[in-house]
Amino acid sequence: MSLRYSCLVLDHDDTVVDSIATVHYPSFLETLSRVKPDFQPSLTEYRRLNHVHGFEALCYQVLGFSQADMQVQNEVWFSYMRRLIPPMFPGMAQLLRSFRAAGGHICVVSHSWASYIRRDYRSWGAPEPELIYDWSLPACFRKPSPWPLWEISRILGVAPREMLMVDDLQPGRSMARSAGVDFAAAGWAEAVPDVRLDMQTGGGVYCESVSQLANLLFSGQ
Repeated sequence: MSLRYSCLVLDHDDTVVDSIATVHYPSFLETLSRVKPDFQPSLTEYRRLNHVHGFEALCYQVLGFSQADMQVQNEVWFSYMRRLIPPMFPGMAQLLRSFRAAGGHICVVSHSWASYIRRDYRSWGAPEPELIYDWSLPACFRKPSPWPLWEISRILGVAPREMLMVDDLQPGRSMARSAGVDFAAAGWAEAVPDVRLDMQTGGGVYCESVSQLANLLFSGQ
């Protein structure tokens, strides 16, 4: 089998690991219980708000977080992340091992933190990403800014047409579109009907399963 893309750029949460329901949502509910106790969204609503606004805008613009509120959010989130390792989606580790063995580059652009991303990859036997662009970047360089994709292209010497961005939400799609990079929507975790419809119809390829992503990556599948 040969590769259709030489560089795979992945989101992390709910793309590679099943972490929204198992880590981030419970963490956020605890934060809200401390700083905005009158608002306790369902998991479905939390997913929808993240899709529409992105996490930082959700906190500051939608919920009106102060800097002190965000400090609480960060403390709670880090406590959950230190204790909990989210499961990797079935078939993902094998797909990444096969992609790397075939000579492909694996990179991550995520709103998580690089140390936890590397830990998750190691924990589930997946090859560690070569480059990670995470939440520690200045806000103007984070996804959906195309800057991480430009940097990956420059550092690895791969053209945008040789790259595939995979994400479960629209900020990743927007980033890929701005950088001229092909996009595949990760549909194996998202169960919110209107979000699913948007990701199916908003451009790129919609993958219902990890095996469909494999079919997209490897010719001869």
